[in-house]
Amino acid sequence: MKTILLCSDGSAFADSIYRYGAWFARRFQAQAKVLFVTDIRGQKVVSTGNLSGSIGLGASEQLLNELVNLEYEKAKLNNQRSRLILQNAGQVLKTEGVETVELINQTGFLVDCFHEFEAEADMVVLGKRGEAAEFASGHLGANIDRIVRSSTKPCLVTPQTFVPIERLLVAYDGSPTGQRILKFLTANAYGFKDVTIHLLTVAKTDAAKADSETKRSKQLVKAEQQLQQAGLTLQSSLLIGDPEKAIAQYIDQHQINLLVMGAYGHRRIRHLVIGSTTVQLLRSSEIAVLLFR
Repeated sequence: MKTILLCSDGSAFADSIYRYGAWFARRFQAQAKVLFVTDIRGQKVVSTGNLSGSIGLGASEQLLNELVNLEYEKAKLNNQRSRLILQNAGQVLKTEGVETVELINQTGFLVDCFHEFEAEADMVVLGKRGEAAEFASGHLGANIDRIVRSSTKPCLVTPQTFVPIERLLVAYDGSPTGQRILKFLTANAYGFKDVTIHLLTVAKTDAAKADSETKRSKQLVKAEQQLQQAGLTLQSSLLIGDPEKAIAQYIDQHQINLLVMGAYGHRRIRHLVIGSTTVQLLRSSEIAVLLFR
């Protein structure tokens, strides 16, 4: 892992984004790139359309001049804000021991310019919620689904409070995405040497899938062997029941600090929205979640 891209909006979640990004950057001796996108809607100068028919020629010219000046001042404030946000990001990352930090400011929309920078990154870090966090505490940020759905890189979704990662839970289902998670962990095993890896598989109980437990058990054994061969400290479990509830209970019981899972299930609708289990765990969980497509 060489480059970690941190997407910041300067919200209450920003500090956590920097600290989680720093944790991974230190572990893997990676550089950190902080991307802040100034919303283009705040830069648009008011339309200078003809208002003389409604408020009079003289009054309309004065009003338009005042509006243009107001938009100019707003643009200046936005530029100052972006500099302060990136300056703070750089200070936090340097304090946390990250040696190489690049600060990037763009004007536009995050989802539009994101891929330009994501292409050069090995991991993306973004907050669970954004600027509206104080008003929509029960919801995910507006960009989460769009970024995770379109990104080709692992996406780390962070809570508001940083907690050092000591126990990592892999929700493993034997899918191709699950295989990518195992490949990521084994390829970067040197960064997780002192982290306990909990490998969890959840099997359903309905009669139509009576062999589910046996199948899942075999998948779990293979995954366990793969991680052990990489030298990782491992605990594995097979549980029966609803995946969302089982994973949430396991997180609480074992004081897990990081959940690693696929962003989607096996349904065909997975390319449209994040899987329902993933969404519920993101909403309810107070720990960081590393998502893979």
